[in-house]
Amino acid sequence: MKKIDMHSHVGKFGGWAGFDSDIDTLIKFMDEYEVEKTVLCSADANTNEDTLAAFEKYPDRVFPVVFLNPYDGQKALDNLKYYVEEKGFKGIKMNPLKDAFVADDTIVDPILDAAEKYDIPVCIHSGHPPYSLPWSIALLAERHPNVRVLMIHMGHGHGVYIDAALKMARRHPNIYLEMSGMPMGCKVKEAYDTVGKNRIMFGIDAPFHHPSVEIQKVLTSGLDEKGLEDVFYNNAAEFLKLNK
Repeated sequence: MKKIDMHSHVGKFGGWAGFDSDIDTLIKFMDEYEVEKTVLCSADANTNEDTLAAFEKYPDRVFPVVFLNPYDGQKALDNLKYYVEEKGFKGIKMNPLKDAFVADDTIVDPILDAAEKYDIPVCIHSGHPPYSLPWSIALLAERHPNVRVLMIHMGHGHGVYIDAALKMARRHPNIYLEMSGMPMGCKVKEAYDTVGKNRIMFGIDAPFHHPSVEIQKVLTSGLDEKGLEDVFYNNAAEFLKLNK
């Protein structure tokens, strides 16, 4: 069954992670597990050139998104303009946990305003207090109803946060969910049934997770064949506007 990976990384991860991720290894995984395209970002806001190099090497397999830190202010907006207008990037990634800002802080608003102008999605890490909780992401999405906000990890590893991710997505139609790192396969089906059949998507989060683990969560979620096709491929293709 063909797939689109809504969330993976390329680059060097120091500190607690202590490993690197290269595009050639990721492409091998993609080929092995029938992943047609990956939404790719770098390790942080200072290494977007890693994503650019991967995109230039595999333009048909990589959907590049620019990693931004809102604390960079005008520099972040300049980087967004450069990578979108000159290098063909197609989305934004932010990680409130990594860069220590609360997701609904007003410093994020200029980036969401720019996302609306470019009509590109914003992918936001979720699931870790105090910065990246689903409630905060929902408050940001509420202020920017015309921006497609992808809540990466849909609450991550905590049951209360996973439940909140679904509740917030049901409340705000511009919130979409990505399921990598979220351990409860049944919540993939619950999201499909209660949030919207087109608003839950497959992701790997390479190099942190192995494709086979993330695939099994979807396969064992209880979805029927049509649901599996939607989560693995159709919803991402629609969200990313691949057919336009």
